[in-house]
Amino acid sequence: MSDEHIITTTTSPDGNVSHTTVSGGSSSGGAGWLFGLIAVVLIGFAVYYFAMQSNSTSRKDNAVAAAAQDIGNAAKDVGNAAQDAASNVKKP
Repeated sequence: MSDEHIITTTTSPDGNVSHTTVSGGSSSGGAGWLFGLIAVVLIGFAVYYFAMQSNSTSRKDNAVAAAAQDIGNAAKDVGNAAQDAASNVKKP
């Protein structure tokens, strides 16, 4: 970006400078704020996305753990049923 300087000088008829105005210079526009805002929004979406991914993974892990627990309970029930059946068998 180029800096733009405007200098206005008013001189009296005898050659004395009576007024000088300098305007312009280094002024930053709104583009920096716009890029900053866009960056913050993108970072917010990225954090949300990764948080949801982590949450989804946690749910999957919990579902697998619950299924494993159910399978363990079912195996225990089958083992108990087999013991009951074996104890009910009459020996010749």
